[in-house]
Amino acid sequence: MRKHPSAHDLGSADVVLIGAGIMSATLASLIGRLQPDWDIVILERADAAATESSDPWNNAGTGHSGFCELNYMPDPSDGSKAETIAAQFVVTRQWWTHLAERGLITPDAFLRSVPHMTVVFGDDDRAYLRARHRTLSASPLFDGLEFSDSPDQIARWAPLVVDGREPDAVVAATRHTSGTDVDFGCLTRQLIDSSGARMLTGHTVTGIERDADGVVVRGACADGRFTIRGGHVFVGAGGQALRLLQRAKVDEVRGYGVLPVGAAFLRTARPDVVGAHEAKVYGQAPIGAPPMSVPHLDRRTVDGRDYLMFGPYATFSTKLLKNGRFTDFFATVRPSNLWTLVTAAASNLALVRFLLTELIASPAKRFAQLTRYLPTALPTDWETITAGQRAQLVTPGPREIGVLQQGTELVSSADHRISGLLGASPGASTAVPIMVELVQRCFATEWSGGWRDELTTAMPGLPASGWIA
Repeated sequence: MRKHPSAHDLGSADVVLIGAGIMSATLASLIGRLQPDWDIVILERADAAATESSDPWNNAGTGHSGFCELNYMPDPSDGSKAETIAAQFVVTRQWWTHLAERGLITPDAFLRSVPHMTVVFGDDDRAYLRARHRTLSASPLFDGLEFSDSPDQIARWAPLVVDGREPDAVVAATRHTSGTDVDFGCLTRQLIDSSGARMLTGHTVTGIERDADGVVVRGACADGRFTIRGGHVFVGAGGQALRLLQRAKVDEVRGYGVLPVGAAFLRTARPDVVGAHEAKVYGQAPIGAPPMSVPHLDRRTVDGRDYLMFGPYATFSTKLLKNGRFTDFFATVRPSNLWTLVTAAASNLALVRFLLTELIASPAKRFAQLTRYLPTALPTDWETITAGQRAQLVTPGPREIGVLQQGTELVSSADHRISGLLGASPGASTAVPIMVELVQRCFATEWSGGWRDELTTAMPGLPASGWIA
């Protein structure tokens, strides 16, 4: 192992978590409850937790339950993906309830009930949505999902969606009243505060190395350079996760690549507009759009104030974090993943065309996308905000051709001493089952020695088999 002569030693910890976002916070809350005598350290390069993807304005705040997200069901007869997401969010909420019952978190501060709707236009999409509703209605997870193609009914659900629309326009919608709006930034901070973990801000990790005694994390902080040894190291650093796992020589990410995906939203706080729309409305993504680009009109509550937000609109940057560097993407490119990235772009020309079209679109054309869902919207009521940067995961597929992956992927080294999470949405909503899977995979002795029993008691929705074997 290399040693830096000026690095100061932060000692050791049972678990070191890199990045103070929702994933690290969730893992800290799990291990903090399961093994309260363990020392957990969180290293965060910013001066506070949840400043990147977990910040409420860097995500849509949707508690993903599959109620409204059409990208989970390209085939309206196959509801398996939507059911899996719904079941995972049930588990996530059970963990939040478990913590709340013990006075460790306050759900009213981050969780709000908001109906989830899907709105589509035209005969073909109406037929699709009707078939989707028929499929999902057969599942208990979607009990209460309503369908209508009556403008009067849809107007009662979401008046601004119908107001000002042509009388003969074909509109169809589904609605579920048990949807949620989540301030993941507030939740992240509560989870960290209640976990017993030590958080060190202003600590930028630059390398991870394994030796016979464990895993050494090194980096830079205001005092110079630092090192800390961890029994297990989890990389929850968002867009920087792949780069750190590559530097740690985790073979399991060989050939993996990431592509930067940025987004902007339109936002309004005008009271009469916000007060007339009490729903999260998702639509059908344009042809070629990436998985995270489904248009949606969201009722949001952040820091006690109500807003409407619409988007996302594609933006371009080679940064992999909102507060990252323009060299971020290039630093992840290796000979082992160059072919994966090139072939992913070549085999997704529709996506390339979509992104180029979005980037050169005029402000008027962008605003027209909003008026498709809110016909009476006025440009003077809305402002543009920059949302978070995402790292779209690309993995080698058949013949090593790069495949864009929807969702997140948990990786761990063969010795289970290093783990990390790659990818994006709907990660925050499914953070608990993902982190339970990590616990099972990387802490097998503790899992079989009592952790599993404790977690299944706290979360009855944990399956005996399925996404957690």
